[in-house]
Amino acid sequence: MSDTAVPRRGPRGYSVRSLPGFAIVALFTMVTLYAPILILVVYSFNAGTSLANWEGFSLRWYMQAAQNGEVIDAAIRSLYLALTAAGIATVAATMAALATTRTRRFPGKTMIYALINQPLMVPEIVTAVALLIVFAWIKVATGYTSMIYLIAAHTAFCVPFAYLPIRARLETMDNTLEIAARDLYAPPMKVFLRITLPQIWPGIIAGMMLAFVISMDDVVITEFVKSAGQDTIPTYMLGQLRRVVTPEVNAISTVILVAGALLVSLFFWVSRERR
Repeated sequence: MSDTAVPRRGPRGYSVRSLPGFAIVALFTMVTLYAPILILVVYSFNAGTSLANWEGFSLRWYMQAAQNGEVIDAAIRSLYLALTAAGIATVAATMAALATTRTRRFPGKTMIYALINQPLMVPEIVTAVALLIVFAWIKVATGYTSMIYLIAAHTAFCVPFAYLPIRARLETMDNTLEIAARDLYAPPMKVFLRITLPQIWPGIIAGMMLAFVISMDDVVITEFVKSAGQDTIPTYMLGQLRRVVTPEVNAISTVILVAGALLVSLFFWVSRERR
């Protein structure tokens, strides 16, 4: 018998999969969450007008949605709103992330961090009602109604979603090169453009994509803030559900679902840590 000591394996780490009934609960959760979405996608290809009876495969409702002027106008308005709000929110979030990670600790820094993330903690309906009251007062006082109110509302709501991945990127980034550049008397703007920005661009792009998806999907704030003739795709669909529901809504939902899934997948690919 060999005298060489054979190392013994320690106890296995805790795994939630070892809990009794975990597989059943996980399966039930997956079915509950994704079965309705799968049914919606399948019935978007239904040839008939029924949402319950399958009448054959057809692209009828996709073609009808593509030829619907209201859908096209709402889609263009949604893209314009989401791109504008996401762009402004990303710029503001980048400046906020730099201010909270590249400065010495100062009184009120924690409060600033909480204020930036306030839209994530407050229920969306509360934010929507508050914006409605403020913007209604401004509209009455000025008589000015335009998309600027929707852009401002979406920007305010999207800032924390863009801020979190940018801040995370800055916190995990080695700032040795930034310190060296400042020691060599490089101006702050040059340090940012030449050193910081090239390293945090994945976080900036990820934050902008996340803000874009959030703005595109928003219903509550848009419904409260928008004026007449300012429907976006989500609010247009909500209006259709109040009238006659046809598989055209399923087709529009499927397109939004696919586009959102692609953007979210791209977001995770861009924001993942690279060695």
